Amino acid sequence: MDEVDVLVVGGGPAGLTAATYLGRLHRRCLVVDAGDSRARWIPESNNCPGFPQGIAGTELLERLRAQAESFGAVFEHGLVSSLECDGDGVFVAGAPDGRRWRARAVILATGLSDRLPELADVEEAVASGALRLCPVCDAYEASDKAIGIYGPWETILDHVPFLRGYSPRLTLLPTDVVPATLPPGLDVEVLPAGGRLAFVDGRCGYVVDGHCHTFDTVYPFLGCETSAHLARQAGVELSDTGEIPVDARQLTSVPGLYAAGDVVSGLNQISVAVGQAAIAALGVHNRLPPRPRELQQPLDANEPAAQGAA
Repeated sequence: MDEVDVLVVGGGPAGLTAATYLGRLHRRCLVVDAGDSRARWIPESNNCPGFPQGIAGTELLERLRAQAESFGAVFEHGLVSSLECDGDGVFVAGAPDGRRWRARAVILATGLSDRLPELADVEEAVASGALRLCPVCDAYEASDKAIGIYGPWETILDHVPFLRGYSPRLTLLPTDVVPATLPPGLDVEVLPAGGRLAFVDGRCGYVVDGHCHTFDTVYPFLGCETSAHLARQAGVELSDTGEIPVDARQLTSVPGLYAAGDVVSGLNQISVAVGQAAIAALGVHNRLPPRPRELQQPLDANEPAAQGAA
């Protein structure tokens, strides 16, 4: 098992950006990617800098990976399920299939995984915009439309002020009990709790009491799964909300272990993940021992040698 300078865990925007930076810093970088980046669900991102006409999440990932590979990043498909640091300051990551990877530093960029509603053809619903996962990313595209907000009562209630800035046509679709007395000034419709979502004829509906209420789009807020447990295995104490605390350089409390992207930030945005990844990559590079570069190829016979000062 060869040892690399940096192991990047995760092949989303954060991990791929870190890999590009590390390659350009002439660091040996291995990216272990399970292939399930949250970004792959994005049908079209219109707030990703540099793409005024929008870009699909899958295309963005392809471009970012090609860029990282062009600077020497090596990729392996796999799931990192364990992470520990040995007595010599070397990290050892493990996979369920028995593979092991060793590195002097690690950048965790595993992101989050949305808990999706039990809905037939859920991928098609997301791809068509009938089901949306991030109002910060795409509520602009739902401006003035009929929007359903699906999830536990307290959670969906918290999202009303933000989404009310995009449309007056909001309806709450609670998965649990609705209080007998609604908050004063709540100017949105509230449907009975316990209904189910359906995807029919390109639109999402909420079926309750024998009637299907349809919407232009539905935002489900059912929480996320995280891989922050990898940091905990390596010795990091997680925050009360299960995130990985980091300093201004994206360094955790464990020397050599960095984290970037959605697994760290409460603002789950591509631009935030990319910025954090750049900071983490430079932090790793500055922490590792310097590697003075040697001449990689002889001078061309016709190229004049550098002259000393007169």
